[in-house]
Amino acid sequence: MAPPDFPRPPLSPRTWPTWLGVALGWTVARWPWWLQKRAGPLLGRLMLWLLPSRRRVAATNLALCFPGLDEAARERLLRENFSSLGLGIFEFLRAWWGRLAPVDRGSELTGLEHLHAAQAGGRGVILVSAHFTTLEVCLRLLCQQVELGAMYRPHEQAAMEWAVKRGRLRHAKAMFARDELRPAIRHLKQGGVLWFAPDQETRRGDSVFVPFFGQPAWSLTSTHQLARLGGASVLPLFHERLPDGRYRIEILPPLEDFPTRDATADTARIMATLEGIIRRRPEQYLWLHQRFKRQPDGTRRKY
Repeated sequence: MAPPDFPRPPLSPRTWPTWLGVALGWTVARWPWWLQKRAGPLLGRLMLWLLPSRRRVAATNLALCFPGLDEAARERLLRENFSSLGLGIFEFLRAWWGRLAPVDRGSELTGLEHLHAAQAGGRGVILVSAHFTTLEVCLRLLCQQVELGAMYRPHEQAAMEWAVKRGRLRHAKAMFARDELRPAIRHLKQGGVLWFAPDQETRRGDSVFVPFFGQPAWSLTSTHQLARLGGASVLPLFHERLPDGRYRIEILPPLEDFPTRDATADTARIMATLEGIIRRRPEQYLWLHQRFKRQPDGTRRKY
């Protein structure tokens, strides 16, 4: 349940179309899980053909990041990715507005001892991860075991922002927008745990070019800043959907000697860490983002 001081929803006429979409999403979130599991891959295949611009972005990213794969292998990975994305949409809706059961049946969480050790003495912890299609459902599963705050990018539409944030706060302790660094740092200084995924390019925030899958990528230095100012440990977080439909979440050991005084070196290390976990399940990563749009020479890559 959301906090009692949660603001009232925006209800101006301009928000009504969004509320209709939210109502549809709320209804679909309550479909039986067996039906969602069957409909998800079908939706993904449909999106592959109905969204040519998104397909082109994902295909371009896969060509840049996996040059060693031949065209047939990349095409197969693209199809698998969209199937995962289609199922991920149902997982997102269920995590925001539905019941978790029976999705949580048989889920695995490993590495909790690393988190407990990092929290010794009241120190804050940053769980640094990437935008996998299993993001929302696995975070909700993790919240069953860990009191967790998270950083996120707010939705541009006020009604959707209200509905999604309220849904997330049913299980998360706190949600901080990407530009709310001070509250996030305060959360860490108080010994809190913060989930953060800095793998996408953003227009806001201090960023530098560092390698990501062998490509120069405009990357947020926020992990370095949060760890330094919040006095927090940084632990990589990996999550995946297993072939049998269950979910597995793994908390990895903390990054040693992090942060340093070099924001660029720390950011490069974070991107290398995220690349490593993405390579474990590339078909479940969100390749739709125009990750390499900005180039070091000031030009823009045409997706």
